[in-house]
Parts: sequence; structure tokens; C-alpha cells
Amino acid sequence: MTTARITLAVVLTLVFLSLGAAKIAAVPFMRQAAAHLGMSPGLYRVVGTLEVAGAAGLVLGLASAPIAVAAAIGLALLMTAAAVVHLRHGDPPVRALPAALLALTAASYAGVAIGTG
Repeated sequence: MTTARITLAVVLTLVFLSLGAAKIAAVPFMRQAAAHLGMSPGLYRVVGTLEVAGAAGLVLGLASAPIAVAAAIGLALLMTAAAVVHLRHGDPPVRALPAALLALTAASYAGVAIGTG
């Protein structure tokens, strides 16, 4: 296991765990974001649950490369969808940038996990 794999796993886990927990808890900022995108709080909680599950998969993936790859690919797909939702909603590209960067980071982690399996 490489330092890059551990570092990416920790960073991604912290990001997705905090964002997912905020969505599940429906903190005001997340409720506003859901409303802005025309999503119900329930659907936003589902997204948050997927983010928390992905974060758990990244942690478990430190012991098993296939779990790491599956979690990272799932998160990359989720964040790609988030970027698309922002763009289709008419948001400027800068609003989709965080999701796009997280998608690229998760995909990079999947590549690192495959390479160090």
C-alpha cells in the first residue's frame, strides 16, 4: 500500500463523510442546495447516504483493493451525476467544478488502488 493510496483514501473519506452526514442531517445549507436543484430533502438524504456508504467503502478498501475500487468508482459516478445535474439546472460551470474535481479524484484513487492492489 502506497502513501498516495492512503492519502487519497483519507482525504476522500473525510470529504464524503462530512458532506454525506450534512445531507443526511439536512443542515440548512444542504436543504437550500437541495431546493436550488429542485430535489426533495428525502432524495438529498439518499445522496448523502450513498456518500457515507462510499466513504465507508474507501476505509474498508484500505484492506481490500476490490472494495476500494468499487467504492471509488461508485463515488466517481455519483459526483459525475452531481456535476451534470448542476449544469443541466443552468448553474455556471464553476458550481459544477467541486463535483467534477471529486469525481476525478475518486477515479484517480481507483486507478491507484488497482495499481497497488
